[in-house]
Amino acid sequence: MAQSDLKEATTASATGANAAAAAAEGSSPSALFPSYARYPIHLVKGKGSWLWDDKGNRYLDFMSGLAVANLGHAPEKVAAKVKAQLDELWHVSNLFHIPQQEVAARKLTEISCADVVFFCNSGAEANEAAIKLARRYHQKVKGTNRFEMITFNQSFHGRTLATLTATGQQKVKDGFLPLPEGFKSVPLHDLPALKAAIGPQTAALMLEMVQAEGGVYPVDPAFVRELSELCKEEGLLLIIDEVQTGMGRTGKWFAHQHYGIEPDIFTSAKGIASGLPAGAMLAKAYLREAFPPGSHASTFGGNPIVTTAIIATLETMQEERIPEHVAEMGEYLTGLLKETFKDEPFVQEVRGKGLLIGIQCAGPVGDIVLLGQQHGLLFVTAGPEVIRLLPNLKVSKEEIDQAVAILADVIAAYTSKEGN
Repeated sequence: MAQSDLKEATTASATGANAAAAAAEGSSPSALFPSYARYPIHLVKGKGSWLWDDKGNRYLDFMSGLAVANLGHAPEKVAAKVKAQLDELWHVSNLFHIPQQEVAARKLTEISCADVVFFCNSGAEANEAAIKLARRYHQKVKGTNRFEMITFNQSFHGRTLATLTATGQQKVKDGFLPLPEGFKSVPLHDLPALKAAIGPQTAALMLEMVQAEGGVYPVDPAFVRELSELCKEEGLLLIIDEVQTGMGRTGKWFAHQHYGIEPDIFTSAKGIASGLPAGAMLAKAYLREAFPPGSHASTFGGNPIVTTAIIATLETMQEERIPEHVAEMGEYLTGLLKETFKDEPFVQEVRGKGLLIGIQCAGPVGDIVLLGQQHGLLFVTAGPEVIRLLPNLKVSKEEIDQAVAILADVIAAYTSKEGN
C-alpha cells in the first residue's frame, strides 16, 4: 500500500472509530453482558476477503471471524443453496430423519478416516460430545471405570464447564470453581510427564495439532507418533480437536492428516458451515454403539439450514480444490513474511501450518492490532506477543502481498514509536 493510501486508510478508519466511540458516550448501558472486549468498529458488509463498516471504511480481513469465514464472506454457492432451503424447511426435531444430515455426514466421512458423525452447534459442543463419547465407550461398552481426560498446557478446547476444564490455560478457569473432576493437563512434547499422568482411570488424550489460541504452535511429528502408539498400548482413545485447524485450514482437510495418524475421535466447527453455527464430532465405527438413542442429543444440531450450508461448503471446497490452494498460499504467505521481516528484530519467528500463521514478537502486540485496524487490515492475537493471521482459504497472492505490506508498515511505525 502506498504511503498516501496508507494515510488515507488510517484517517478514514480512525474517524469511523472515533465516531462510534462518540456515539456510545452518554447512551444508556448496553443490554448485553460485557463479556467481550469489543473493538470500536461496526462491521456491516462483507464480500470475499473484504469487510466494510458503517462509515464506509474497507478492511482487508485476515482473521475471517476467527477461522470461520473460510470461503470468504458471503460465498455465493453456499448462499444460493441456503436461500433455497429457507423457502422449504428451517427446522424439525432430530426425532425425525433429516436427509441433509445424511448427505453432510457422508461427505465428511469420505474426506476423512471417520465413519460416523454427530452434529451440534459449536466447537465447544463438539468437544463436549467427544469427551462424553470417550467416557461412555469405556464405561458402557468396555465396562471399565475410565473417565479421565489428559490434555496439554496452553491448549484451548472451549468454554463450557467441561471444555474449559480440559483447556490447558488457567485464565479461562478463573471464577468458575469448582471445576468438573477427571481432567489433567501436562506440558506439550513432554513424553515422560504424559506417561506419568496416565493411570487406571484414564480414558482418552485430547490434542490440538496446532495450538492456535495458545500461540500457534504446531505439534512435533515425532511426539504425535509416540503419543498415538502410547494410546494403542494403554487402550486409550485419541481425540483430536480440529475446531480451528480442520476444514482445509492447514492445507489438508484435517490437520492430523499431515501426521499420518488416524484418531479415534476428532471434532470440527468454525469453517464447517461458512459462518452458520455448526459443529461436528466424528468418530470410528466401533464407537457407534456408545451413543445409542437417548444417550446424547442437540435440539438445533444438524437442522436443515446448517447441514445445507455444510454440504454447500464441502462441495465448493472440493470443486475448487481449496485444501491444495491453502497449501500453496500458506507456503507463499510464510515465505513472504520471513523475507519481509528477516531484518526486523521485533519479529522473532514465523510459524504455523497452511493459513494458520503465528508471528512471534519481542513484545506485546495489542497496539499493533489496533494500528492494523487503522490502516485497513484486520488480524488477531494468539497470546500477548503473537500476531495470528487467519485469511480466508480462497485468499489470493495479491491480497497476501497487500496484507503483508500493511503489516510491515504497521510494525515499522510501532517499533519506531516505541524505540524498539
